[in-house]
Amino acid sequence: MRLITCDNVTLAYDGRVVVHDLQMQVNAGDYLCIVGENGSGKSTLMKALLGLKKPSGGAIRLENGLLQNEIGYLPQQTAVQRDFPATVREVVQSGLRGGAFRPFLKAGEKARLAECLSLLEISDIAGRPYRALSGGQQQRVLLARALCATEKVLLLDEPVAGLDPAMTAGLYAVIERLHKRGVTIIMISHDIPAAVKYATHILHLRHTPLFFGTAADYAKSTVGRRFLESEGEA
Repeated sequence: MRLITCDNVTLAYDGRVVVHDLQMQVNAGDYLCIVGENGSGKSTLMKALLGLKKPSGGAIRLENGLLQNEIGYLPQQTAVQRDFPATVREVVQSGLRGGAFRPFLKAGEKARLAECLSLLEISDIAGRPYRALSGGQQQRVLLARALCATEKVLLLDEPVAGLDPAMTAGLYAVIERLHKRGVTIIMISHDIPAAVKYATHILHLRHTPLFFGTAADYAKSTVGRRFLESEGEA
């Protein structure tokens, strides 16, 4: 079932075209990784998928009843966000519609909050200050917050950036578990080998799409082989 269609989309940033003539579809259950060099238009595309930026050409359509508020978002963290003065439970709870810091939750909301804490394996630290957590734990908390908002589509902007190898592997495992539960994942990544390993589909941007298709086909393509080989040499 198709959820999102980009139909010949052109996007501009500061008056400069950064994505041109993008044609792609995202279906329910896909795990799409968007890869490409810095400045290739990945983050601008993410904003457009979130409805925060209008295309200067073409159209982005949400299909089969998908609503904009059914798309959860995990942004890149800033230093201010890492020092946010709230408990883990309060941060995750803020993902509920109108749920930020409300003293009383409905039974269904309490169950949803508990489920998200459990899925991200952070129930045991729910009462701890968010600012006291490691980078990997903070990312799990923010992912739980996004999941509280929706279980349909999650947009993740470089979720493992700055994490050590063990934390990176742990977060990839969590994202894979959510995908297996039926959550559609759209993730920006600089880690092309991991994208090929975990994703079902790859979009490789360099302002125009260099490749869009399955991860298996990407690994066999000229573009995919070139970038995978360069990653191996790094």
